[in-house]
Amino acid sequence: MTNNVEVVLTGVDKMAQDEIDAYIKRGKEAEPKKELSKIEIKVDGEFVDLKYHYNMPFERIRRITGYLVGTTDRWNNAKKAELKDRVKHD
Repeated sequence: MTNNVEVVLTGVDKMAQDEIDAYIKRGKEAEPKKELSKIEIKVDGEFVDLKYHYNMPFERIRRITGYLVGTTDRWNNAKKAELKDRVKHD
Protein backbone atom coordinates (compact mmCIF):
# COMPACT_ATOMS: atom_id res chain seq x y z
CA MET A 1 0.00 0.00 0.00
CA THR A 2 2.92 2.38 0.54
CA ASN A 3 2.95 3.28 -3.20
CA ASN A 4 6.17 5.32 -3.16
CA VAL A 5 5.38 6.94 0.18
CA GLU A 6 8.49 7.27 2.31
CA VAL A 7 7.85 6.06 5.86
CA VAL A 8 10.04 7.27 8.74
CA LEU A 9 9.57 5.53 12.10
CA THR A 10 10.77 7.10 15.34
CA GLY A 11 10.53 5.52 18.78
CA VAL A 12 10.14 1.95 17.48
CA ASP A 13 12.13 -0.35 15.24
CA LYS A 14 9.16 -2.00 13.56
CA MET A 15 5.46 -1.49 13.01
CA ALA A 16 2.85 -3.77 11.46
CA GLN A 17 2.42 -3.06 7.75
CA ASP A 18 -1.37 -2.92 8.06
CA GLU A 19 -1.04 -0.15 10.67
CA ILE A 20 1.31 1.81 8.40
CA ASP A 21 -1.13 1.31 5.50
CA ALA A 22 -3.97 2.66 7.65
CA TYR A 23 -1.98 5.82 8.45
CA ILE A 24 -1.14 6.29 4.76
CA LYS A 25 -4.78 5.81 3.80
CA ARG A 26 -5.77 8.44 6.40
CA GLY A 27 -3.25 10.91 4.96
CA LYS A 28 -4.47 10.36 1.41
CA GLU A 29 -8.11 10.78 2.42
CA ALA A 30 -7.33 13.96 4.38
CA GLU A 31 -5.88 15.66 1.28
CA PRO A 32 -7.22 13.81 -1.77
CA LYS A 33 -6.01 16.43 -4.28
CA LYS A 34 -2.42 16.30 -3.05
CA GLU A 35 0.12 13.54 -3.53
CA LEU A 36 1.35 12.04 -0.26
CA SER A 37 5.12 11.71 -0.48
CA LYS A 38 6.26 11.03 3.09
CA ILE A 39 4.86 10.16 6.49
CA GLU A 40 6.73 10.52 9.77
CA ILE A 41 5.41 8.22 12.49
CA LYS A 42 6.64 9.01 15.99
CA VAL A 43 5.65 6.50 18.66
CA ASP A 44 5.76 7.48 22.33
CA GLY A 45 4.35 4.67 24.42
CA GLU A 46 0.67 4.39 23.49
CA PHE A 47 0.68 7.69 21.60
CA VAL A 48 1.42 8.06 17.91
CA ASP A 49 2.28 11.41 16.35
CA LEU A 50 1.82 11.62 12.58
CA LYS A 51 3.33 14.18 10.25
CA TYR A 52 2.32 14.07 6.60
CA HIS A 53 4.33 15.55 3.73
CA TYR A 54 2.69 16.23 0.39
CA ASN A 55 4.03 17.11 -3.03
CA MET A 56 2.48 20.45 -3.78
CA PRO A 57 1.42 20.47 -7.42
CA PHE A 58 1.18 23.90 -8.95
CA GLU A 59 -0.38 25.25 -12.05
CA ARG A 60 1.66 27.52 -14.23
CA ILE A 61 -0.03 30.89 -14.56
CA ARG A 62 0.86 33.16 -17.47
CA ARG A 63 -0.27 36.59 -18.54
CA ILE A 64 -1.65 36.27 -22.05
CA THR A 65 -3.35 39.15 -23.86
CA GLY A 66 -4.04 40.88 -20.56
CA TYR A 67 -5.45 37.83 -18.75
CA LEU A 68 -3.90 35.60 -16.11
CA VAL A 69 -4.51 32.04 -17.31
CA GLY A 70 -3.34 28.51 -16.65
CA THR A 71 -4.48 27.04 -19.96
CA THR A 72 -6.32 28.37 -22.98
CA ASP A 73 -8.45 25.29 -23.59
CA ARG A 74 -11.66 27.07 -22.51
CA TRP A 75 -11.09 30.17 -24.63
CA ASN A 76 -13.44 30.98 -27.51
CA ASN A 77 -12.21 31.24 -31.11
CA ALA A 78 -11.82 35.02 -31.01
CA LYS A 79 -9.58 34.92 -27.93
CA LYS A 80 -7.53 32.05 -29.44
CA ALA A 81 -7.08 34.11 -32.64
CA GLU A 82 -5.93 37.06 -30.54
CA LEU A 83 -3.34 34.80 -28.92
CA LYS A 84 -2.19 33.48 -32.31
CA ASP A 85 -1.76 37.02 -33.70
CA ARG A 86 0.13 38.21 -30.65
CA VAL A 87 3.66 39.53 -31.12
CA LYS A 88 6.06 37.61 -28.86
CA HIS A 89 9.08 39.46 -27.50
CA ASP A 90 12.36 37.81 -26.56
